[in-house]
Amino acid sequence: MNIIAVSLFLLFVFVTLYITYWAAKQISNRDSFYTAGGNISGFQNGLAISGDFMSAASFLGISGLVFATGFDGLIYSIGFLVGWPIVLLLIAEPLRNLGKYTFADVASYRLQQRPIRTLSALGSLATVSLYLIAQMVGAGKLIQILFGLPYDLAVYIVGGLMILYVTFGGMIATTWVQIIKAVLLLFGATLISILVLYQFNFNLNKFFATAVNNHELGSKILNPGGLIKDPISAISLGLALMFGTAGLPHILMRFFTVKDSIQARKSVVYATGFIGYFYILTFIIGFGAIILVGSNTDYLNPEGGLIGNNNMAAIHLAHAVGGDVLLGFISAVAFATILAVVSGLTLAGASAISHDIYANVINSSNKNEKKELFVSRIATIFLGILAIFLGIIFEKQNIAFMVGLAFAIAASTNFPIIFLSMFWKNLTTRGAFLGGLIGLLVTIALVILSPVVWVDVFHFSEAIFPYKYPALFSMTTTFFFVIFISLSDRSSQAIKDKKGFQEQFYRSITGIGIEEGKKH
Repeated sequence: MNIIAVSLFLLFVFVTLYITYWAAKQISNRDSFYTAGGNISGFQNGLAISGDFMSAASFLGISGLVFATGFDGLIYSIGFLVGWPIVLLLIAEPLRNLGKYTFADVASYRLQQRPIRTLSALGSLATVSLYLIAQMVGAGKLIQILFGLPYDLAVYIVGGLMILYVTFGGMIATTWVQIIKAVLLLFGATLISILVLYQFNFNLNKFFATAVNNHELGSKILNPGGLIKDPISAISLGLALMFGTAGLPHILMRFFTVKDSIQARKSVVYATGFIGYFYILTFIIGFGAIILVGSNTDYLNPEGGLIGNNNMAAIHLAHAVGGDVLLGFISAVAFATILAVVSGLTLAGASAISHDIYANVINSSNKNEKKELFVSRIATIFLGILAIFLGIIFEKQNIAFMVGLAFAIAASTNFPIIFLSMFWKNLTTRGAFLGGLIGLLVTIALVILSPVVWVDVFHFSEAIFPYKYPALFSMTTTFFFVIFISLSDRSSQAIKDKKGFQEQFYRSITGIGIEEGKKH
């Protein structure tokens, strides 16, 4: 057990629990619980968004991919990053002007509340649940390797802290946990990168030449095309990463924490800068691991592979350049990363249950703010227990497909509904609901029938659907059916849906009427 790592982890937990205690005193209504009262600045929200987005999968996974495949490992980080201009130019401002607490507020603005909120909540919960499982399993594995604790106990710790942060501190506590985590992660990754490049006198030519000489693939690590070989898979993965970012409920929810659309745009600009800088660092960390870890027997198992698999490349590199102190710090930061991300995910899931399902579908005729907050806290506890349970069940399963499915659902269900509801006047309730539902089911079916699940999990010899990434097909399906059903809808509700577009579009651009809308 690394005493430094454990000590720093306990310090982080103590500080964040104190923040939760402080935040609990600030919560007096729905606004403060769901959106921190709209009092977060653009800079703070940008840091919090980057903290939400820079998960353990980003830090450990992408640096591990670069360690294994070289340049090609950046395909994920570039895909994630390209999604942010889409969020900036298409989503952030109108979302803030139209919504209150969840993206379902936007999707159902001029459409029928019940069907659209139900569909939006299903898309949110599906995305959140799959993301949560991956984070919980990642947390368990990380602590098991770094802290020497049993896997089950590690999952219980993460789940318990997550429940405390969200149940008592709401969005205020979650925001500050994410800000602290983002600062620590950016500092830690910067420090590792500087220490690695210092060994080469910051000469990048020498740095990459050494990496080429040390890697079994040689100069191929500087060429694209090794990780994804066919163009359909490359396009499909790119679509999922780009448009999935614009459909992640825990990211979209953050735009309601700022006071206006100007701060929402600033949030995206700051977040894009922080995230882009971070992904540059993962590139340096991955290549640094090739040089300092890949050929060092201290970090290799008897079979020749990296101890703890390639995802531990960044952790081992921290030890190689900074000893036990830096290893302890990075280990604690990696764990803090998981805690911050699962807190944001849980709050988004709880909001979908309490605000969308309970307040606007089940109990729409008799809204009660205190009851809604109570339901949200119960939902948080339920999601926390469910995450712990699923994290333990999926310990030995391949969890890569869950992250892929989460992004595929976000890109194929959430994004088309949000986008068309804001920018296409002919969208109808029937088209959005049926088209979105078909897209959701097709996405899940294609992932199950793909090699990632059909072969790797179910152990069939050949996959029915030949591609690992379904977004190209599932996104196309959703847009086709939403548009086709909307255009063929001649109902009286369809006429009403279309008439409401101009008013919605005017408010989405100007923000006029937003304060009145918050009172309803």
